[in-house]
This record gives sequence, structure tokens and C-alpha cells, in this order.
Amino acid sequence: MNDEVNAVEAAPDEVGDEAKAKQLPDPAGIKILCAIPDLDKTYDGSIIERPEAFMQREHQATVVMFVLKLGPDCYTDKDRYPSGPWCAEGDFIITKAYAGIRFTVHGKAFAIIFEDEVQAVVQDPRGVGRA
Repeated sequence: MNDEVNAVEAAPDEVGDEAKAKQLPDPAGIKILCAIPDLDKTYDGSIIERPEAFMQREHQATVVMFVLKLGPDCYTDKDRYPSGPWCAEGDFIITKAYAGIRFTVHGKAFAIIFEDEVQAVVQDPRGVGRA
């Protein structure tokens, strides 16, 4: 326990990947913990960097997320979800812009969304964006 406390109190660049992973919250109830993919800092095929304001806006409004963990009560209502879960851990999903609660852990962006905010599962999220 003492080693874990020391790891958490260490500077972020000194914390190992395992200790960082333990700092991620467990989603409660019918919520889903998602990672928000990093955006390319440059425009497709160029060396021109996107403005920081653009990067922040797009990051907050992204519609593509990666499912890390389902809450214990996700998709358990058989009447509401007769065909089963809409997504699984390890899926890339599409959701509404600005969905969920957004937060960062060691500079990486995450979101917690409700189970019914999943709009689709996508096999290859590259190229998927807001219209």
C-alpha cells in the first residue's frame, strides 16, 4: 500500500504505466469509461500545425471514443436491450458530440458516458469525425 501511495504522490512523469492505470476510475452503474483518442496535430499530409484552440474544441467535441470498461449494470435490462449490449470493452464507438463527463488523467483525455449514448460501433475510426 505504501508503494502505491508513493507512486501516486510522485511527479506525473515518474509514475509508471501500471500506477497510472490504477488511477482511472471505475464506471458506476450504467456508465461506460472511454478513452478519447489523440488528434493529429497537423493537417492531413502536411507540416502545418492546427491551432491550439481548434485542437481543444475538437477534443471536447469528438464523436469517436474507445471503450475501456463497462459499469456493472450496463446493458443488464433485457427489456430495454433485447438484442444485448450495444458495445463491448475494446470497441471504438461513435457517440454524440460533447457526450459524457470529460476529464484527464496524466494528460490523457477520458469520458464517462451513459450506456444509451452509444450510437454505433465502428471497426476503423480513422477518418471518422464530426460533420
